[in-house]
Amino acid sequence: MQRITITLDDDLMDDLDRMIADHGYQNRSEAIRDFTRAGMQQAAQKMGNAGECVAALVYVYDHAARDLSRRLVENYHGHHDLSMATLHVHLDDDNCMEVTALKGTGAEVQHFADHIIAERGVRYGRLVMIPTEAGKKTVPARKGSGQRA
Repeated sequence: MQRITITLDDDLMDDLDRMIADHGYQNRSEAIRDFTRAGMQQAAQKMGNAGECVAALVYVYDHAARDLSRRLVENYHGHHDLSMATLHVHLDDDNCMEVTALKGTGAEVQHFADHIIAERGVRYGRLVMIPTEAGKKTVPARKGSGQRA
């Protein structure tokens, strides 16, 4: 771990302290590390260098839009290696929401999400990517921790 010194103007420091309190961080260092990781991941995603990731694709669409269901299914079948699970929710008479868990490279996941969101009849969509480290071993949950394996 390295120690650094940075200079922030008073307004930015006030905003940072407010965010730290709102998010429940115990100290500034912990918050700044998390905010830095998030900013770096966002920048890598924009440049197409996100590496391996898991993601949630959330979108709302008009279920009556012509051929949209068929087009969505074709997109999913064409990228079956990325999709892990999908939750489908009926919002009202016209709108459905889907939440899809994805896993793959950032570029592949972004490309797939862009195609889904761009389909005519999809009213709104957002992709949230979380980087993963390839080859990192998952630590099994301890017994009695309340987590399932």
